[in-house]
Amino acid sequence: MSSVHFPFSAVVGQDDLRLALLLNAVSPAVGGVLVRGEKGTAKSTAVRALSALLPQVEVVPGCRFSCAPTTPDPACPDGPHESGPGGVRPARMVELPVGASEDRLVGALDIERALAEGVKAFEPGLLADAHRGILYVDEVNLLHDHLVDVLLDAAAMGSSYVEREGVSVRHAARFLLVGTMNPEEGELRPQLLDRFGLTVEVAASREPAQRVEVVRRRLAYEDDPAGFATRWAGDEHEVRARVVAARALLPKVSLGDTALLQIAATCAGFEVDGMRADIVMARTATALAAWAGRTDVRKEDVRQAALLALPHRRRRNPFDAPGLDEDMLDRILDEFPDEDPEPEPEPEPEGPDDSGPEDGGPDGGPGGTPPQGDGSQDPGAPAETPEAEAPDSGEAPAETPEAPQPSAQEAAGPEQAAVRAAEPFRTKMLSVPGLGEGASGRRSRARTAHGRTTGAQRPRGHLTKLHLTATIQAAAPHQKARGRDGRGLVIRKDDLRQATREGREGNLVLFVVDASGSMAARQRMSAVKGAVLSLLLDAYQRRDKVGLITFRGATAELALPPTSSVDAAAARLEQLPTGGRTPLAAGLLKAHEVLRIERLRDPSRRPLLVVVTDGRATSAGNVGGRTDSSPRELAGHSARLLQAGGVASVVVDCESGPVRLGLADVLARDLGGPAVTLDGLRADSLAGLVKNVRTAVASTASPNSSNRRAA
Repeated sequence: MSSVHFPFSAVVGQDDLRLALLLNAVSPAVGGVLVRGEKGTAKSTAVRALSALLPQVEVVPGCRFSCAPTTPDPACPDGPHESGPGGVRPARMVELPVGASEDRLVGALDIERALAEGVKAFEPGLLADAHRGILYVDEVNLLHDHLVDVLLDAAAMGSSYVEREGVSVRHAARFLLVGTMNPEEGELRPQLLDRFGLTVEVAASREPAQRVEVVRRRLAYEDDPAGFATRWAGDEHEVRARVVAARALLPKVSLGDTALLQIAATCAGFEVDGMRADIVMARTATALAAWAGRTDVRKEDVRQAALLALPHRRRRNPFDAPGLDEDMLDRILDEFPDEDPEPEPEPEPEGPDDSGPEDGGPDGGPGGTPPQGDGSQDPGAPAETPEAEAPDSGEAPAETPEAPQPSAQEAAGPEQAAVRAAEPFRTKMLSVPGLGEGASGRRSRARTAHGRTTGAQRPRGHLTKLHLTATIQAAAPHQKARGRDGRGLVIRKDDLRQATREGREGNLVLFVVDASGSMAARQRMSAVKGAVLSLLLDAYQRRDKVGLITFRGATAELALPPTSSVDAAAARLEQLPTGGRTPLAAGLLKAHEVLRIERLRDPSRRPLLVVVTDGRATSAGNVGGRTDSSPRELAGHSARLLQAGGVASVVVDCESGPVRLGLADVLARDLGGPAVTLDGLRADSLAGLVKNVRTAVASTASPNSSNRRAA
């Protein structure tokens, strides 16, 4: 891959993205940018190109923490620094890999030297490298929770702390945080989402001419990166000069009382939480005025600032789409007209540079889209239905081997329109028994890098969490042989002990939802969808992956492959129709196949199967090979297959009415897990469910079963 980045001024279209990045270049206090959009829309390309437009940074020569010569950090680990002339270097853009360790991010202490010699031997991390520059996180929504916590602390305090058993190092860490993400892969934690000053949504252009220009520029860049960059050098110089001029003008920009009232009224009108939105809007509006070459903030600046700073702060739950009602925004701003605005002869372009649709904008050309896809870029309530009319009455008269199986079309029955989900509610926690080692999360018990200390062991690889007591106990018997003279313990590498910790992991929660006619006949689907939606919200909060299987008629369908995006799962659930017979066995076998594949892809992530059904089985569906068995027997066989594979399961019993057949309880026993009713799923009435999960699994697993091994 070429070391020459694609020029910022050659990116096609994406005006909001380029403007948001350049406003942060003008005023880093704006607080960074979160870029949301589909893959191949130049998200990474534009971010990587931004660093070339930032002014150079004056630093103390030899300082690994980029202290400014005029105002060095008095607590700098490389200090104290003497006053004197400084050096100059380009602003850095540091990339934080999603899978990075905490030590790689914050730096690491040499624990052995710290204990034995009392020396603070510190190796700076990425936060030190990014100080006074850009910290870029691609796929920021996939970042592990412990790294998110470190970023939150650094962004809030402007410094990074490294603590290791009483030895501490602090250094300044003020950086421009830029993150890119594909919403289909899951959402960000609200705490980190709020830390981004601005957010923009990007999408590929649907205009053929713009797409042609994207391809043309991308191919030209790949053929000759250096030559392509040379052809755009003039445009890059103009944008860079404009950033420098806007930075110089920024302290002179006046934020009047009218603009402040507009900002406060906008934030109050859209009911955003806290005061950070007001502050970010004020800084953004000021930067917009400076970018336009003005010293006064106007209504159009406040309006543009609201469109960039508020959409991601209006979300109340992960199912709310980010966005802003522009008509409502205009009505609020019209209540506070600008006071005697001075007309300006030359209207400055609203975009980040002076290029028009003919010569292209910062990402590339005649108004279009960014370079596409290579490694250098990321170019109402249902009508009442009498039970007698339901396709599946629940009687299941055809459960004999001799009964002829209906065709797929006949089995599907008349499809009923999708119903809206009932209001979600807070659920009790469902968890997987045993102790796992999966990805960091908030559901099941697991061995993790963070959490309460449960013991000690010899470190495997780099030591990160020292167990001081165990280390001293390991070294103490050897002090005489090592010639200890009273000045302190003689610590060697073999004495070091790593703390073992227990925390929580995220799981794969796979929903298997009955969408047959028996569910629609009793008008339960709205309540069922509300329950699944509630569990999806819980999965989002606990950092799980989710998947959705539905079964009706003659088939089971993987409606949503396992993903971190609960938004996608909620959308699939909302569109789910009902009708037809109940191929329960097909749904369970589909779950078995999905979990088998996921175990190969991510063996450390343990699954939790949530089967939402009334327990009826009136069709064999597309399950082949067992023509001598009834649908009920096939379902039982499929359930026991899942149990033998060590899959923790919960059955949500949707049966209602005065007469209950208890089929969901039978299914739960076959799966080796508990059954809970829809009403019992609520947090205030589900006491003891987690205990029941563990008890059920323990009572059904033999001493040497795979289920016991999985726990």
